[in-house]
Amino acid sequence: MSEQLPLTDAEPRCEQHCGSLGFVRRDFLFAAGAALVALTIPGVGLAQARVAQYPRKRIGLLSKLKKGEPVEFRYPWDHDNCNTVLLKLGQEAAGGIGPDKDVVAFNGLCPHMGWEIPAKKFYGDPGIAGPCPGHWTTFDLTRYGMVISGHATQGLPQVVLELDGDDIVAVGILGLIFGFHDSQVEPK
Repeated sequence: MSEQLPLTDAEPRCEQHCGSLGFVRRDFLFAAGAALVALTIPGVGLAQARVAQYPRKRIGLLSKLKKGEPVEFRYPWDHDNCNTVLLKLGQEAAGGIGPDKDVVAFNGLCPHMGWEIPAKKFYGDPGIAGPCPGHWTTFDLTRYGMVISGHATQGLPQVVLELDGDDIVAVGILGLIFGFHDSQVEPK
């Protein structure tokens, strides 16, 4: 019979099974990942978005808006794909204007396949648009028009609004309007 050797290590090990550098692999990977995130994301914590700028256009009066009653207009051009809905939600919304930050505007075409979402399907309470008649996508109007459910992979393009006294003024769009290859090129 062969002799059994004791099960002991010749070299002492650290309590956490450290590598030759003296730290745990898990800690190294965490630190490397955190450093990568810090280096690659400019303005961590700030929302970054590309806003297409257009000429300012007066689209309504704040004093005339009623909660939950959509107002239709075309922006930025007089084109079928530019049907847009202005709505006072009655609750604070991202990108909203007014004293309660509850006035928003969105393009009325679903970004999935361009089905028109009728203005009557924009609801102030609970702050949603839809469902789209094509594939039943619904959008959250309080969170930049992001998708709640359905086939769309992008939110509704939101019109950037400003107040000039009582005038509501459209100044740009967050996102690409369905059917356009570029938000800066006027369709013919």
